[in-house]
Amino acid sequence: MRHMMNLEFNPIFVLPEKKMSTNPFRRLATRVIQIGDLPMGGNYPVRVQSMTSTDTLDTDGTVAQAVRMIEAGCEYVRISVPAMKDVENLREIKKRIRAAGFATPLIADVHFNPKIAEIAATIVEKVRINPGNYIPGSRVENKSGIRHPASGVQDPGSSIKHLASDQQYFDQVSSRLSSLLTICKEHGTALRIGVNHGSLSDRIMERFGDTPLGMVESALEFARICDHHGFGDLVLSLKASNTRVMIQANRLLVERMQEEGMDYPLHLGITEAGAGEDGRLKSAVGIGSLLADGIGDTIRVSITEDPEHEIPVAYGILQATGVRITRTEYISCPSCARTLFNIQDSVQKIKERTGHLTGLKIAVMGCIVNGPGEMADAHYGYVGAGKGIVNLYKGRTLVKKNIYESAAIEELIGLIKEGGDWKEMPAHQLLP
Repeated sequence: MRHMMNLEFNPIFVLPEKKMSTNPFRRLATRVIQIGDLPMGGNYPVRVQSMTSTDTLDTDGTVAQAVRMIEAGCEYVRISVPAMKDVENLREIKKRIRAAGFATPLIADVHFNPKIAEIAATIVEKVRINPGNYIPGSRVENKSGIRHPASGVQDPGSSIKHLASDQQYFDQVSSRLSSLLTICKEHGTALRIGVNHGSLSDRIMERFGDTPLGMVESALEFARICDHHGFGDLVLSLKASNTRVMIQANRLLVERMQEEGMDYPLHLGITEAGAGEDGRLKSAVGIGSLLADGIGDTIRVSITEDPEHEIPVAYGILQATGVRITRTEYISCPSCARTLFNIQDSVQKIKERTGHLTGLKIAVMGCIVNGPGEMADAHYGYVGAGKGIVNLYKGRTLVKKNIYESAAIEELIGLIKEGGDWKEMPAHQLLP
């Protein structure tokens, strides 16, 4: 029987207090996984990835799109390989990307055929598989071969519910997965077990329904099999189009991994998030909530647009959560009647002059009532002190008082230079 999760009464899972760091921004400790020349996990930056949307048989189009993604800042490029002919072309795609001068690790996304995963593992740096590929009698398999899960055809003769025991299930899946794990070991290929809320196996559905717990169990049973075979270059992901399901599932996965002594890195994403503002907001809520918990080692923003448009959104989420600072951060108030200078104009001009100073936090505040307190962790502050008058701060220290608004921005630049935090703007960013 299919069990539906009641979101109205299923509370958000919260990590136990005893397992939370006193530092709210400390990341969950995970092992380091080597993916090509770009490791992830541990203390490495949270990585950004995206996925090509071209036909994988279109070599020129796929290579061109991958290059655009890389130039936008994509650190791992995932390519879908739905059929055997696609994986055969994967080698040529990689060859051309490398010839263009890019060493960015490539990931093969495999959904339906374990044999494709095995071949792909000899070509690219990482392979993503769906657990349903390896489960006997699942919705992605029938007697005649591999098929799409939406077809609705099942094979009662091999259904998992007829297996004598969980041990028999473990042995069958372990046997099916062993060949891929051997190949991954031989070629130094990493593996991602990617569980989607909408494609859980019949076995999981019968036991847990389409719940966060079912997603967690689906991932963990495969992680245990990988551990059984001595394979540790593993990444786990639990994705859903529903932000609350995705957040609950990942928080629960962290708790269960800690209980079992696992430290696998986690990949985060809201699947089928949508386009435009909707997709960006859902991704920010789902991914950002977990990053704020210290959870997540790599992310993908899935929006219905060209994949290179996903990258700025991803870096924006990382910046907003304080997980990975890649540009200047600005703190500014919305202003009120106490603001006696043109704060909107000032913010824009300060951004134009300082936007290239990666890693700095600059506050522009309307008045001294809340300004000094709300900007307490900023490196520099620009705070209204009266009609057309500004005070400048370095950290929490007031260093320059009663500066006319017309001269305040130049004075701020001078203060940044005095503090040793100024860098000249790169030539390609200068206006003609």
